[in-house]
Amino acid sequence: MRDLRYDPAVDAAYVTLGAPIADGGVARTVPVDLPDGISGELFLDFDEDGHLLGVEILGASALLRPVLLRGR
Repeated sequence: MRDLRYDPAVDAAYVTLGAPIADGGVARTVPVDLPDGISGELFLDFDEDGHLLGVEILGASALLRPVLLRGR
């Protein structure tokens, strides 16, 4: 299951991969270096076993296609 949540007030999105993440389920957050000229920020959330749980996207309107953000 994948779920995309978008908050236009802060232009942030979160993509959950798999089951919803329980409180305290994220053991490590890793920033992703984007190429020069690309606006926004990405962070990968992992559980204690190193499995990817989700992706936080700041500046989402610059990084994601508008069709993904509509109706969110």
